[in-house]
Amino acid sequence: MSMRRTIDGRQLELFRARSGDIAARDAQDLMSWPFFSLAKSRRVTPIDFRMGEVSIRVEATAEHGMATIWDADVLIWAASQIVDARDRGLATSRLMAATPYEILAFIGRTDSGLNYDRLKAALDRLQSTTVATSIRQPVERRRHRFSWINEWKERLDETGRPRGIELILPDWFYAGVLHDDLILTIDRDYFRLTGGLERWLYRLVRKHGGRQSGGWSFEVAHLHLKSGSLAPLRRFRFELRAIVRRQSLPGYHLALVADPDGRERLTFRPTRAAWIGTTRKLEQGTR
Repeated sequence: MSMRRTIDGRQLELFRARSGDIAARDAQDLMSWPFFSLAKSRRVTPIDFRMGEVSIRVEATAEHGMATIWDADVLIWAASQIVDARDRGLATSRLMAATPYEILAFIGRTDSGLNYDRLKAALDRLQSTTVATSIRQPVERRRHRFSWINEWKERLDETGRPRGIELILPDWFYAGVLHDDLILTIDRDYFRLTGGLERWLYRLVRKHGGRQSGGWSFEVAHLHLKSGSLAPLRRFRFELRAIVRRQSLPGYHLALVADPDGRERLTFRPTRAAWIGTTRKLEQGTR
């Protein structure tokens, strides 16, 4: 039986997520810009970012704090479900339903009581964090304001045990997921990365270096600005050097070099295995 809910005067069909082996997909807009806190401690200081025509303002509540890059795993799960269903010819919707186990299993976490509590806390932060951005706004000087999740609720059985979760995605995010050119497949090992900067860096590298056999580079000071991190540049450089030493980003090799002007740059290029895999996916018509 199909289920519908009326949201803002519009009827939404309930889209039931499926379990099983689904490719992980990420939204390029979220990979490129500072939308999330990179810290595990609670952040309430807003992100206020401007670069060229791009403006982003992210605000948090004192009760829940800002949505983190680990919370964004839920959005990666949602994007992956929507793209998978669309590619199989199924109808999708902003109104999604799943079990906690299905979400946790996809993002590489066990179905423990602690992880379920963490999932609920992530949903609260995604719902309470507000974003205002000019990205994908065709009208000059217009900004779209939304929360990462419009609303969410949990379904319980007669004993009070959780049976499932329903959530509603914002139009801005949903429209980006449905746009082929705005979605990229990511390595499932991404979910094993434990550091906030590490995770943010992988997404940025995947976005900019995925198709470039010769790699890409960014000035370190520019990276610091794009990250939205509250850490001072000196600390940011220290953490970046540690990541380069570990070479922990799946599919990419990183190096720090000095450019002709003496400025430090981070270079990254796909490993040979990752480049071959990306080439094959492009030949098969996937990303």
